[in-house]
Amino acid sequence: MVRMNIFADTLKNINNAKERGKCQVLIRTCFKVVIPFLTVRRKYSYISKFEIVDDHRAGEIVVILTGKLNRCGVISPRLDVQLKDLDRWQSNLLPSHQFGFIGLTISAGIMDQDEGR
Repeated sequence: MVRMNIFADTLKNINNAKERGKCQVLIRTCFKVVIPFLTVRRKYSYISKFEIVDDHRAGEIVVILTGKLNRCGVISPRLDVQLKDLDRWQSNLLPSHQFGFIGLTISAGIMDQDEGR
């Protein structure tokens, strides 16, 4: 079966494991966008650590959850957001200014909305 959006599948796996009460998630494909995103998640302590397992195929990532995560997902298709519109998107997507974060993919890598400004 062909995967259409590996990043969405990864976040869906993390979300499903959190809903089931698991503390560990095995992500089957090691995608180059996932690793920087997990690093940003670790900075905000949504995950405690992750380990990349090289199986000489697509790779696997083992993610240890902390229980702080409420919900995660992908906005698809990826939209172009200008810097002046970032506050409007943040107020539309997040429930509060003090709660949650938006991960942005830019040419320099993946960062949160505070670093994007």
